[in-house]
Amino acid sequence: MEYNLIVNQEKKSIDAVISDQNIKVQTKSKAYNASFMTISDYHILLNVDGQNFNAYVWNDGGTKTVIIKGRSYEVLDADLVEQNSSGEKSFASNARVVASPMPAVVICVLAQVGDRVKKGQGLVIVSAMKMETTLFAPFDGTISGINAKEGDKVMPADILVDIEKD
Repeated sequence: MEYNLIVNQEKKSIDAVISDQNIKVQTKSKAYNASFMTISDYHILLNVDGQNFNAYVWNDGGTKTVIIKGRSYEVLDADLVEQNSSGEKSFASNARVVASPMPAVVICVLAQVGDRVKKGQGLVIVSAMKMETTLFAPFDGTISGINAKEGDKVMPADILVDIEKD
C-alpha cells in the first residue's frame, strides 16, 4: 500500500506491506525488511535488516513523534494534511516540543530559553538503564521553554523543551 508522509516537513512516499509483526518498505532508493515488537504503548523494538533499534512513539494531535537513537521525527499523513488545509497547516503549529522517549533521569540541559538552535543540535541528555541518550532539535528554532533540570526523573512523553519553529 502506498503511504504519503511528511517527515520533519519533508514529503516522502513509500510502499509498505504490513503482516503480523513484519513490514516491508520500499522508498524511491531502497528496500527495507523489518520486524517489530510492541514493548509498551510508547515503546517499539524494531529489527531493520538485522539491526535492532528502540523506537519511542506518541501522538501529538495529528502528528506522531518518533524517536530513534535520540533523533526526533515528526510524522504526518500528507493526504490528511492536504485534505484539511485551507491556507493553514491543519495539524502543525509553530510551537513544538522535545519530549522524553522513555523513563529516564535528566543528566544535562544543553540549551537555555531564548537560544536559537539548529536542526540536529543537542538539547538534553537523559540516562536510562545506564545508557545516555542525547535528544536533538527536530528543526531550526528558538527555545521558548525549558521544563526540566539536571536530576529530574522524567517519563515517556514528558515535555522537556519547547521550541518555536523559525
